[in-house]
Amino acid sequence: MKTISVFGGGVWGRALAFALAEKNNVNITSRRDISSLLAPLNEELSKKQCQVIKQVAHQDALNAQYFVMAIATSALREWLSCAALPQDIKILCASKGIESGSGAFVSDIMEEYVVHKNIAYLCGPSFASEVVQSLPCALVIHSRNLALSREFGSLMPHFIKSYASPDVVGGEVAGAYKNVIAIAGGICDGLNFGANAKASLLARGLVEMSRFGEHFGAKMETFLGLSGAGDLFLTSNSTMSRNYRVGLGLAKHKPIGEILKALGEVAEGVITAKAITEIGKRENIYTPIAREISLIIEGKSVKESWKALMS
Repeated sequence: MKTISVFGGGVWGRALAFALAEKNNVNITSRRDISSLLAPLNEELSKKQCQVIKQVAHQDALNAQYFVMAIATSALREWLSCAALPQDIKILCASKGIESGSGAFVSDIMEEYVVHKNIAYLCGPSFASEVVQSLPCALVIHSRNLALSREFGSLMPHFIKSYASPDVVGGEVAGAYKNVIAIAGGICDGLNFGANAKASLLARGLVEMSRFGEHFGAKMETFLGLSGAGDLFLTSNSTMSRNYRVGLGLAKHKPIGEILKALGEVAEGVITAKAITEIGKRENIYTPIAREISLIIEGKSVKESWKALMS
């Protein structure tokens, strides 16, 4: 059995720890005590005769063969600058989004601290609540080092089918952009615009995110697969999606601060919408949906934004 340390004790970090514990020894580290949240997961693991997840201190977590990063993109750079990671460590990054201000992709940030051949990125349609029920799903592990993608794939449990892809940028753009379209999906449903409007929105959203990605060298096939269309359709249609719930709140004219406080979790699409809009202006990329979502978050009337999109 391999030893894996998961960094980040949020919902997704705990779900990944649970999944990986089926075949591996898994430790998890968090800034807070999450023992009560791990208890039901460990109970299920015990029923399956698997090793339980142990919460350990950061320093102890460094003594592992593999790392899994489940840290919010907004905190990633600061965390990496203080983490003192071993140079030869193999990392699976599960963070999604684009850094506010700099417009840096997750891989840009990661590769400042770790050589790219030791990093892989996890993408695809996966709600944490279903992962901890061991429900089947398929994910893509993107890396410029395909051998590493397959190595991480071998660590996955029986209920997760993994694919390997070298298109790191495509996976990143899809994983970040779909959160913005998911906010738009929540707004669309919150305004009761109907199935026709929703289908049109998601189709145009897929075009928009692929256009953005191709500008940076991503492959179209990535956006037509699990990392793109799969994750987009999932997060844009369910209240299990934090970003979708943000959209529902915006449709009811709630201030973004109130929505995020009630959510109690990070909704990456809020920051990403602004970042994509700024990059779009700088690089002359047409990003109408992301632009309007950014404006709505800043206070523009939801209905005015929809009029702008329809024109």
